Amino acid sequence: MSSHIIECIPNFSEGRDAGVIRQIAAEAEKISGVKLLDVDPGKATNRTVITFAGEPEKVIEAAFQMIKKAAELIDMSRHHGEHPRMGATDVCPLVPVSGISMEESVEYARELGKRVGEELNIPVYLYEYAATSPVRKNLSVIRSGEYEGLENKLKDPAWKPDYGKAVFNKRSGATVIGARDFLVAYNVNLNTTSVKLANSVAFDVRENGRVKKEKGITVLDEKGNVVREPGLLKSVKGIGWYIKEYGIAQVSMNLTDLRITSVHAAFEACCQSAEKHGLRVTGSELVGLIPLQSLLDAGKYFLNKQKLSSGVSENELVKMAVKSLGLDDLAPFDPQKKIIEYVMQDKNKKSLLQLDLEAFADETASADPTPGGGSVSAYIGALGAALVAMVANLRPPKDSAKDWDYFSGMAEKAQRVKKQLLQLVDEDTEAFNRVIETFKLPKNTPEEKERRNQAIEEATLHAMEIPLQTMEITLKSFEIIAAMIQYGNRNSVSDAGVAAICCRSAVYGACLNVKINATTLKNQEKARPYLMEASEKVREAIHLERDALDRIESTLKMP
Repeated sequence: MSSHIIECIPNFSEGRDAGVIRQIAAEAEKISGVKLLDVDPGKATNRTVITFAGEPEKVIEAAFQMIKKAAELIDMSRHHGEHPRMGATDVCPLVPVSGISMEESVEYARELGKRVGEELNIPVYLYEYAATSPVRKNLSVIRSGEYEGLENKLKDPAWKPDYGKAVFNKRSGATVIGARDFLVAYNVNLNTTSVKLANSVAFDVRENGRVKKEKGITVLDEKGNVVREPGLLKSVKGIGWYIKEYGIAQVSMNLTDLRITSVHAAFEACCQSAEKHGLRVTGSELVGLIPLQSLLDAGKYFLNKQKLSSGVSENELVKMAVKSLGLDDLAPFDPQKKIIEYVMQDKNKKSLLQLDLEAFADETASADPTPGGGSVSAYIGALGAALVAMVANLRPPKDSAKDWDYFSGMAEKAQRVKKQLLQLVDEDTEAFNRVIETFKLPKNTPEEKERRNQAIEEATLHAMEIPLQTMEITLKSFEIIAAMIQYGNRNSVSDAGVAAICCRSAVYGACLNVKINATTLKNQEKARPYLMEASEKVREAIHLERDALDRIESTLKMP
């Protein structure tokens, strides 16, 4: 799975013709690195919302091909539906999910908009974070007048498209493209069937709050506008409703900016309000998918609330979030189906991390050259990071100069190092296999030989970069090891020592992997900076290990 994931949710002005919808959705499935997540047609609205995600460049390509296909299949001059619309592809938002910033997503939105405008002759407006002016930020403002008013709108200089010509495209209309935050549909369960009480909670927490009243009379300001009492949470829309299927009332919310209001903050606010109204929150429900980071943040929040270390594994954090939020209250909660990064994973891709300890050892001992020393080095480094994370998670001595937050933070750092090194276990094997594949390239002509030799050199350099990453990341563990030797639980100082030995071995082993790859390069000048960097990191690791072990041996000396 790519560490950079962006989601795209284009809305197409066709919700009744299943054949047309299938053809548009199929364009996403043609692009490697993109996963189709949902197709939601609406007959009354005559509109289909399609959700897919993947690597940013691949998602942009898929979005363009879908917009192109919609332009071929949908004739807006014949379109009727209840939902506001102005084009065959009405709106196409990009949402950063993982490893990508909003600023980067805006650039991708502009890249897509430019291509649609120039290659498909469809007027394109940018909205939300990609908007070129404040007035164009809001989708409803851009779409005012809809398709029927578009021809006259394009004649107004104030509504010149951001991309494409200001010429009415009768068949395709116009398309709005932008970048927005991830929207989470989140329902909180209450121990009541009363919609009135559920609404009371919703009004307490949602940003728009409730209408202010005094003695039952609505309060107006000096201009005659209704005065509202704001709710507890920003970027939250909410309402109370009764769900017959479950036999309970819920507070149904849209969290429109998780950076401002998180899932756990919304849950806690509902708990606070419910108690005020004599109610109890029994759990909650996620509608659709959620980014992994949201549940990791929730898991850390609830652990910290319990005065427990948040430096535990990703799986433990997710479990803590699910139980604390009561996400399994109404039905079993399967993280593999609800967390977008997990859904994106290629389940058919072979991974060494799927093996148990014995199977990994057996795989290493087989006649196959992979996994080799590079993967094993990364795994040893991960074990060292895991071991020092354990030390940081233990209760520190009462006389420690550092508080519990310090140790929890150190454990989190160690967990990040561990996760990065585990990813390199597979990446090292993949890099070696890539080198092997280049040797299979044809070499019948001088041109083919040249291309083959160049491919071999490039693949070999990449195979040197992976162990260098292993070395660099592993070295970060020594700061945590030194801290645990100085401040941590004295009964586990030996574990910190074993972690140091693992980390030094990982760095040294990765260095050998750099060197063995360097011997196969025809251009040894390219290898020189890699070798110099590797040697420097080995010297650093040996020094840090020696320092750690000397301090431990001094601590362990019998009185």
